[in-house]
Amino acid sequence: MQFKAIAWNLFHGRDFPPDPALFTWRSRLLRFEERNATHVQVNRDLRAEFASMLSGAEWDVALLQECPPRYAGPLAAACSAEAHRVLTSRNSFAPLRRALAFLNPDLIASGEGGSNLILVRTAGALGGIVERRGMAIHTGRPERRAMGFARTGSGVCVANLHATNDIPASAVEDVLLAAKRATEWAGDRPLIFGGDLNLRPGEDPAVFDRLRQSYGLEGTTGPRAIDHLLSRGLAAISPPTPWPTERRELDEEGLALRLSDHTPVEASFSTSEAGE
Repeated sequence: MQFKAIAWNLFHGRDFPPDPALFTWRSRLLRFEERNATHVQVNRDLRAEFASMLSGAEWDVALLQECPPRYAGPLAAACSAEAHRVLTSRNSFAPLRRALAFLNPDLIASGEGGSNLILVRTAGALGGIVERRGMAIHTGRPERRAMGFARTGSGVCVANLHATNDIPASAVEDVLLAAKRATEWAGDRPLIFGGDLNLRPGEDPAVFDRLRQSYGLEGTTGPRAIDHLLSRGLAAISPPTPWPTERRELDEEGLALRLSDHTPVEASFSTSEAGE
């Protein structure tokens, strides 16, 4: 059996053009749309745009981080997928946060609240979701982090996490704790372990050596990457590779609307050692 996976940090459902001059206070406070010769920066709800991007992409399982909790149902419906959502941080007073985020996404930013979302396409190779689990991998400061775990009808298991940012020691602890629990839950089944690990193999090689030696998880995206699709018990048909930047851009009246500050990573796998 062959299947394709993607991992994408959604940047709380916001856009991120390459020109810093487009990020203005009048846009953030008054919702002005800023433009240059090639790109546009908008301050509006982009749920439909993220749904369009994801529904039009080819994948069987998607691991999404910094996903606004309110996106889970609409994204699953748009992609004809089953969803497993685990909440992360800033999710108290959810109705108020949702309303503020809809009115001014850039002003509230991550204050809307976050989640990690696993989507498994019902018509894909993996056979839907038959088991859902979740756990906190970090509590206390700077914020709560969580891992979602799903077992699919095919037997392939998926663990999706977003490790602590800007504190490498905490990210290492998050990732190793998540790997220990995910491999325990998966047992001898194949496992995809990925998301935004906030660790670069070129800077923190020891933790990736530990993931490989202790948990059998391997297949990093690259030495400078923080978004990964590690695997165990699977043959990589095509290794984890970032999309070209322009692939996450949509046309906005002749200009490019670039979704998120992260580029999706995709990889293809087989449950056969020969990759057949």
